[in-house]
Amino acid sequence: MSISTTSGHRSPNVIGGVLAFLWLLVILVPIYYIVVTSVRPQSDYYSSNPLSLPLNFTFEPYRYVLENDFLRYFANSVFVTVLTVVAVVVSSLLASYVIVRSRTRLARFSQRLFLLGIAIPLQATIIPIYYLIVELGLYDTLWALILPSIAFAIPITVLILTNFLRDVPKELYESMTVDGASDWQMFRSLVIPLARPAIVTVGIYDALQVWNGFLFPLVLTQSSEQRVLPLSLWAYQGEFTQNIPAVLAAVILSALPILALYIVGRRQLISGLTAGFSK
Repeated sequence: MSISTTSGHRSPNVIGGVLAFLWLLVILVPIYYIVVTSVRPQSDYYSSNPLSLPLNFTFEPYRYVLENDFLRYFANSVFVTVLTVVAVVVSSLLASYVIVRSRTRLARFSQRLFLLGIAIPLQATIIPIYYLIVELGLYDTLWALILPSIAFAIPITVLILTNFLRDVPKELYESMTVDGASDWQMFRSLVIPLARPAIVTVGIYDALQVWNGFLFPLVLTQSSEQRVLPLSLWAYQGEFTQNIPAVLAAVILSALPILALYIVGRRQLISGLTAGFSK
């Protein structure tokens, strides 16, 4: 890091560099601790330096986690996350297209309604949601997690996609209209390809929120058959008691899918995050 002086020369910003290095340590040290502890035998956890490399490298904590219904919890989380993200992205993209293209009062009112949804905190609605889920007969099912997650993810997703679609030049719409294209053809052939970075952005963001969601699984499910990964990690803490390497192995296994999703879509994610600032 460097800073400019009045004479035009650039001198190193020592304070900024030191602070940046310290912040990097704050981020990396806990990750390093989780990784090295997850491959450490339980018998060595209390007898060795927690930040030292394990003398007896082992995958026993991972095997122990996989034998304790981890794959069932993983499948539940994948089911909830995939259905939620698909429903949110499809419905939000259609709504955003109508808001951007339509000039009716209903479209403007719909946008204000979505903005209002962002202002409502999830915690303030958990009791009405609980009673609604019970009345619908969905308590202790995966649908009890999917439906509220869709409802709370749509407002912010619509906001992001709407800002992105407003940057699409109006000339492209007019050109396709002159060629006789319908709204559905423009949506399929123009909007979806151009909005791909924004779709990936909101998809990863929504997937992260649903995958790490804890309040809905805690309140709206009860049996272990409907348990998802965040709730299972909380249960593992009590079940494994002193087996800290197994608990941290479960943390790493639960984080790998989202990490892989980010690696695959990182280029589109960056493009989507910088969209909407050209005006």
